[in-house]
Amino acid sequence: MTDSPMRLLLAEMAGLYGQAVLEDIGKTVRLYEFYEGTGQDWELPRGLDYRPTKKRVNLVKKLIKREAGFMFGRTPEITYRPLRGEDNIASREAQAFLDGVLRGSGFKNKLVRAARDCFIGKRVALKISGGSGRPLRVSFRPSFEFVYSVADDDCDTLDKIIFFYQTNNEPERENQRIWKQKYFMRDGRCFVNEGVYNGFGELIEGDSDVDMDTGLDFIPCYVIVNDGLTGDLMGESDVEELMDLQNAYNRLISDDADALRFNMFPQTVAVDAKAESLESIRLSPGALIDLQTDPAVASDSQSRQAKLLKLESGFGYSERFEAAINRTKNDMYDLLSVPNISLEQLKGLMQSGKSMKALYWELITRCEDKWSAWEPALEWLARAVIKMRAAYFDGDVTHDFAVNVEHLYPILEDDFDEMTNDRQEVAAGLRSRTSYIEKWGIAPNAADELRRMNTENKPAG
Repeated sequence: MTDSPMRLLLAEMAGLYGQAVLEDIGKTVRLYEFYEGTGQDWELPRGLDYRPTKKRVNLVKKLIKREAGFMFGRTPEITYRPLRGEDNIASREAQAFLDGVLRGSGFKNKLVRAARDCFIGKRVALKISGGSGRPLRVSFRPSFEFVYSVADDDCDTLDKIIFFYQTNNEPERENQRIWKQKYFMRDGRCFVNEGVYNGFGELIEGDSDVDMDTGLDFIPCYVIVNDGLTGDLMGESDVEELMDLQNAYNRLISDDADALRFNMFPQTVAVDAKAESLESIRLSPGALIDLQTDPAVASDSQSRQAKLLKLESGFGYSERFEAAINRTKNDMYDLLSVPNISLEQLKGLMQSGKSMKALYWELITRCEDKWSAWEPALEWLARAVIKMRAAYFDGDVTHDFAVNVEHLYPILEDDFDEMTNDRQEVAAGLRSRTSYIEKWGIAPNAADELRRMNTENKPAG
């Protein structure tokens, strides 16, 4: 990182943590290369009389996609719940605004991709942009496009975050263009500045000395950290856990291809044959071979006769190879708690949602662990959108809403049990009747249905 032009732009990240973040960016790039398959190469031994096979089966990419798809394949429901009955209208307006922001941002597609980035690169930044006449938009940025620092007394509160990326691929630093945007807190207010720099860190466009007040009392960004321990600002990569096993898997299947190549073709062996007759032999279907005994051999013994044989390899290792390759593959699935199943194994399980849940229980548990980082982020998103709506659009005082994030997984459910649970939530005041009607499609318009229910339930006279 010493010669990287990014160092000039990231000089603000002082201290041991800032240095660690800068060093981690290089590691993160290598993790992405491994995920894409380009980083799964290895050196071949020298001095061989053949070219060894290099075969890569990228299970890492498949597993990360399955993990992210299972967790966010069904977009979680983010809803506001009023803490007081009189806030029903305000909560519906807030919900409509939030849904519009998420829909306009393409949130569903971005969420799945952000999960992949987070699982690969250890962390991802959730960012809300717009305001002051521009619509609010939600986006995610991978870990190699931002650095950040937190408040001294609270590791969950952002103090500064810097986004950057190179906009061209020019080799000369003078011609390189790097966009940088910095959010930071000062005297309880959030400021932002941005500009375009060359590879030497010199400002080309914009004015880095002008700090614009965003009108917010918080930075409109949230960093989601994958796994890790208490206070860990770096996170852990799911790809890094799989690297050794992926390398072993690639080498096993490559060695298997070479073993098959060298042992599948039998060799032709001629015994006591005349050299001239061997030169005229042509091996082809239905060919007639004029095999003649060498006169020198025949004169020694009347019993010796020229023979043409096929030497078959007695090499057998298929059972051991299958055991080794399957064990390696299963270990990779087990590390991410992804069930390694086929259609044959699913035949007896397709009738019951409970049995499918049991099959995916370890993966569900793993995803619930990851939700400990994602759920606060989505709750923050819902609250931040309301605050920015108040600051940039209608100026109303924000209402006090509770935010609910419902985790949804793409597996067969037992709808009857789920409906019973939802009705219990309605009776306990944990779910609105409107939400219940909309979720189960009982009526095309929940508000009209509730009005009819109220009319019918009124006492006669």
